[in-house]
Amino acid sequence: MDAADPREDVLADVLSAALVRNVMYRRLECGAPWGLRLADRGVAMFYVVARGSLLLEVAGEPRLTLSAGDVAFVPHGTAHVLRDAPTTKVEVLTCDVAAEKRGAPRGVRRVGGGGAVTSLVAGMFELGPGRGPALFEGLPRVITISALEATAQPGFASAIQLVMAESAAPGPASVLVLQRLADVLFVHTLRALAARPSCRERGITALGDPQIHEALGILHGAVERPWTVAALAKRVGMSRSAFAARFHERVGEPPLQYLARWRMSRAAELLRTTAESVAAIAARVGYESLPSFSKAFRRWQGTSPAAFRQTHRSGGGDRPAAGDAPAA
Repeated sequence: MDAADPREDVLADVLSAALVRNVMYRRLECGAPWGLRLADRGVAMFYVVARGSLLLEVAGEPRLTLSAGDVAFVPHGTAHVLRDAPTTKVEVLTCDVAAEKRGAPRGVRRVGGGGAVTSLVAGMFELGPGRGPALFEGLPRVITISALEATAQPGFASAIQLVMAESAAPGPASVLVLQRLADVLFVHTLRALAARPSCRERGITALGDPQIHEALGILHGAVERPWTVAALAKRVGMSRSAFAARFHERVGEPPLQYLARWRMSRAAELLRTTAESVAAIAARVGYESLPSFSKAFRRWQGTSPAAFRQTHRSGGGDRPAAGDAPAA
């Protein structure tokens, strides 16, 4: 049996490139009065409310009230505040990604006073370096899924229950279990957002448009091919002009600009996670000329491919790759 290629699934492909890893979890027991402030930083935060209620204040957004069973994502790491009441003073809550990577002890963190308790599970995804994919970049500053909305999706509701149960009574390999559940929660959250009739965020709305979603799958499944707008339109059964207009409306940028950006996101992922040469990576994302690839990469990511690799390499990329030039 042949395994399915995740690169042909648009959402899986985007998340693979945009999210480095989920580095979490922390269960918070917050007694009133309590308030926590998190600074703006390059991690996507999420919260599952297990008991009680809280106010979520994300910079530039209206104040939200979350209750037991609700889920909230702050996908861009925008500064935000969690507290029990509008006037409660807040303390700064640090998210030490480096400590989490070193395996710092996890457990219940208790904050606040001796009043009514709100219990929540907090987690974070470390975001990939450089400019992200269009579908991820277009997400709103905060996404909330109510307990009622989650209940309408059995898989989503089950994932929430598993997160709360595992965090309340951790066992062997709980960290691994919770990391996998975080991925499930994020995917269900994006699905729910895309399915909302009121959703207007460019990028994620493309997942709800069958023909544009199909076109994205075609691009992601063969990023190295010299696609044209006419060829893509023909593949999804649309006229060139209608396809180009709808793609731009749903995704937020023209088809070939999306392709150029995605090639650079994919290249950044390969530079960071593999030991392939820059020339080999250039060919994998559709560039026959190494100079033209390097020029495009610098335009999108702000640095040369070799310098990007030296700064961000991990795993297999820790070893110098054959044919790589010194960092500029």
